[in-house]
Amino acid sequence: MKLTLSRDTLLKSLGHIQSVVERRNTIPILANVLIRATAEDVSLTATDMEIEINEAVKAEIGKTGAVTAPAHTLYEIVRKLPEGAEVEISATGSGQLTLASGRSHFKLGCLPIEDFPVMPGADLKHSFQMSASDLRDLIDRSRFAISTEETRYYLNGIYLHATKNEKVDVLRVVATDGHRLARVEMPAPEGAMGIPGVILPRKTVAEVRKLIDESGDGVEVALSETKVRFTFGGIVITSKLIDGTFPDYERVIPSANDKMLEVAARDFASAVDRVATISSEKSRAIKLGISQGQVVLTANSPEAGSATEELEAKYDGAQLEVGFNANYLLDILQQIKSDGARFMLADATAPAIVQDVSDMSALYVLMPMRV
Repeated sequence: MKLTLSRDTLLKSLGHIQSVVERRNTIPILANVLIRATAEDVSLTATDMEIEINEAVKAEIGKTGAVTAPAHTLYEIVRKLPEGAEVEISATGSGQLTLASGRSHFKLGCLPIEDFPVMPGADLKHSFQMSASDLRDLIDRSRFAISTEETRYYLNGIYLHATKNEKVDVLRVVATDGHRLARVEMPAPEGAMGIPGVILPRKTVAEVRKLIDESGDGVEVALSETKVRFTFGGIVITSKLIDGTFPDYERVIPSANDKMLEVAARDFASAVDRVATISSEKSRAIKLGISQGQVVLTANSPEAGSATEELEAKYDGAQLEVGFNANYLLDILQQIKSDGARFMLADATAPAIVQDVSDMSALYVLMPMRV
C-alpha cells in the first residue's frame, strides 16, 4: 500500500477516528486504526466493539492495500508535523507502516488486518434525514440528564422514539438519572414515525455530537432494534444500542401541578449560583421561598454560614417552600434560551416541571429535596 495526502486532511480524520479508541485495551488490535486504500479514496476505521467510525478521505493512491497502525501514536505524529505538509504512508508485508513527511520518517509496528474486528452489517430497516442543527438541539438539551450510574445501565443513554403530541407527529428524546428528566421533541422528519424506541449509549451520543459541528446540513439516521447508524457526508458512525427497556417516563411527569412561577431565567440562574456558594458540597441544597410577586433563595451550611437573595417573580398562588439541588437546577436553567423560565409546582414533595416560556418543545422535571 502506498498513498500521499495532506497532513491537515489526515489530522482532521484521525481526530474523528481516534476518539473512539480506548486508551487501555485488553485486545491489542482495538488500539489500532485500519487504513484501507482503494482506487477511489482512503478509508480510516476505528472501533471499540460497541461503536465503529469510518471516514473516507481523498488521497493520491500509489498502490491499493490495507494496514493497521496504533491510532493514538499515529495521531500524535501527524499532529506534530508542520501545517500544510504532505504525508506519504506506505506499508509492505513486513508488518511495518512507514510515514514520511519532509525530513521526518517514522516506522510503526502493525498488527494483521485479519485481526481487526468488523461490526456485522445490520439490517437497518428504518431511516430518515434530519438537519445537523436539529440533531444538535435534541442532544444538547437532553444529554445533561443521562445517568452515570452503571447499575441502571438502561438509563446510561438517550431514549429516541417517535410519538404524538396532541395529534402532531414528533421525534422525541428523553434522558433521566432519577433526579431530573429532560424531554425534548421536534416535528417528526419524513420516515421517522415507524422507528422502534431505542436507547443511544452515552459514548455514542458524545461522538455524534463532536461531529455535528463539522458536518453539513444533513444527517442520515438509520436504525434497527439493535443498532443505529449516523451518516455525515463521508463519516459513518455505527453503534450498538443499549439492550434494555427505558422506563415509562410519562408516569414521572406530574399532571396536577397547579402553581405557576415565572422568573427571569438569567437573573434566577445567577442568584442560584451565588446562593449555592454557601450550600454544602455534598448536598448542594438550596431552598426557594415562593410568595406573591417574589422568590427568596436560601442556603445554610454549618461550616460556611448562610445566604439569602430575593428576586422578583410572577406568582400569585399560596405560599410555598421547596428545596432543590442547585447543580441540577442550574443544568436545567442553562437550557432556557429565552428571558423567562416557568416552573409548575404542587407542593414541597412533588416534582417540579420547568419549561422555557417561549419554547414548549422541551420539558424538564426536577425532583425536590428535603432542606
